Amino acid sequence: MTRDIDELLPAKPSARLRIYAWTPNDPPAGYAGLVKVGQTTKADVNTRIRESQGQMQQAYTLHVDEPADRDDGTTFRDSDVRQRLIEKGFDNPIFGSAREWMRCTPNDVRIAITELRTGKKFIGTHHETFPMRPEQAHAVERTREYYESLWGENPKAVPRFLWNAKMRFGKTFAAYQLAKRLAAQRILVVTFKPAVEDAWQADLKSHVDFQGWQYLSAAAGADPHAANRDQPLVYFGSFQDLLGRDKATGMIKSKNEWVHTTNWDLVIFDEYHFGAWRESAKELFEGEDEKVAKRELAAEYNDGLVAFDEELDELGNNEDDFLPITTRAYLYLSGTPFKALATGEFIEEQIFNWTYTDEQRAKFDYAVNHPDEWNPYGALPEMRLFTYQMPDELIAVANQGEFDEFDLNAFFEATSTGANAEFVHKTDVQKWLDIIRGAYLP
Repeated sequence: MTRDIDELLPAKPSARLRIYAWTPNDPPAGYAGLVKVGQTTKADVNTRIRESQGQMQQAYTLHVDEPADRDDGTTFRDSDVRQRLIEKGFDNPIFGSAREWMRCTPNDVRIAITELRTGKKFIGTHHETFPMRPEQAHAVERTREYYESLWGENPKAVPRFLWNAKMRFGKTFAAYQLAKRLAAQRILVVTFKPAVEDAWQADLKSHVDFQGWQYLSAAAGADPHAANRDQPLVYFGSFQDLLGRDKATGMIKSKNEWVHTTNWDLVIFDEYHFGAWRESAKELFEGEDEKVAKRELAAEYNDGLVAFDEELDELGNNEDDFLPITTRAYLYLSGTPFKALATGEFIEEQIFNWTYTDEQRAKFDYAVNHPDEWNPYGALPEMRLFTYQMPDELIAVANQGEFDEFDLNAFFEATSTGANAEFVHKTDVQKWLDIIRGAYLP
């Protein structure tokens, strides 16, 4: 009986086994494109790598350093990782007695490790298995509950929800998790800032939760008509491209017609603060019968986001030809949605907030309540947040009359750009700077 228990519950080794993979920075002849996959119980993987090099020390790059633990508590070895790579078709050249080299990429090693850890097989580049943090899961559930509450009242309702979340919240990953929770098959991601595309593509193609999902964009290419209709499809597009018209016909660009004729399950506005509230965006997604506001778009793109002159020339003037994009629900993502909040565009039940204060509190609480566990907030930087107490004399002045409000946009309003830029209320701004520097004189 004792032996049976020992077999079912094997004692964990005192030292934790780790799998590593590295490549030489200046590979010798025959080693180009190879990755060395090994294992160690040493706390510092680099110590083991240097030991394995012996006297022939060479510069290298450590790509993979992962624990060799399965989800059921057992462990696997470096030979298991190499065998899994061989089964997937990767070459395992042997140099004398050295059998640790694989002709593959570090990402292929990560995928093999994930497969051994989970007992599942993955295609493509999916290898990440991290779960949502508590606040991400809360954002997803609050949004889903709000959507479903409106759909329960009116199945044709098109609900809108805002995530007012700080940088590094993980809005991309959490938004995909929301789409999965909604069983959405067609997801459109639209932004005024095309540079964020890398994050949307990387999260979809690296995490195992999105195995089988398809990603399309103007940059990534691929034919939307050849996409598998039984698998979720994500299309990443920019307002610049979707608002563009064919110069000859004034109609929607032919390559974008499928975007306008598709009934999307979820439209996600990323970097919403860059301009999704503008009339041009409203026309695009709500079909409002208004002319595209070129001057508004020009003001947006003069910030250096995109060279947009050519796109402005392509915008058509015939609203009768305009075909709006339809969806079942909207999700808005922003770290600074000040204008949307100030104008009352969203009510309280349509907003999920996650601030720097929330993050720092979560990081501290987790460290206190789970001292022996890995802290999911540990990699986030520690911050010091300060407030300034206004002098009593100034508070008294404000309380004497109706002028007891403060508008950041109005106070720091500026004119012109570049070297010619200046504050409209520069004397008042200078007084404020003097106050916070301790130079206040009653």
